[in-house]
Amino acid sequence: MVNAVQRGLAAAALCVLPAIVPAPAHAAETLPLTEAVAVLPVATESRDGYDRNKFRHWNGGDDPADGCNTRAEVLIHEAVDPPTIGPGCRLTGGSWWSYYDATVVTSASGLDIDHMVPLAEAWDSGASSWTPQRRERYANDQGAEQSLVAVTARSNRSKSDQDPADWLPPSVDGHCRYLAEWVGTKLRWALAVDEGERAALKGAASGCPHETVTYEPAP
Repeated sequence: MVNAVQRGLAAAALCVLPAIVPAPAHAAETLPLTEAVAVLPVATESRDGYDRNKFRHWNGGDDPADGCNTRAEVLIHEAVDPPTIGPGCRLTGGSWWSYYDATVVTSASGLDIDHMVPLAEAWDSGASSWTPQRRERYANDQGAEQSLVAVTARSNRSKSDQDPADWLPPSVDGHCRYLAEWVGTKLRWALAVDEGERAALKGAASGCPHETVTYEPAP
């Protein structure tokens, strides 16, 4: 039988237990492009210590049970006409729209998955201080549409690791979208811009008065 003293001790223990409250979700925010550029943090960039292998990619993707890595999952998600998925997640058929150069692609092998903000640029802008786990999450981020984009191999390799001060998509029609996605990715991951990049973004954004940036801070 539980006596009064035991009941009192149990009640006291319950009183001091901390309440378990789920962490609040990060709310998505939408800003005009010009305002989004203005809130980007500005810092000096440094590539000291950079190694592409410090960003593990491609990993097992969002659904490890589907047998597809991140690259394949992005291709499946972004396909205009869905490809056939064979053993080992081999993709055949399908078609994709590469907005960088306004090109239809009908073979998955002709596409690269571009990190909107390249890995080297991310390193320069703040990722050098991240844990390996956070860099892996960045390199495989499917939590935002703009983070990874299927484009022609030639346009991706033309871009390389350049920021918008030095490179914009060959298709002028894609410039405003590209700027918004670049800024949204930097805001999502709290990455900085240097002075030249900020000036280029500010100047280019003035030509996109109706463009908005929607981003949700990365967990």
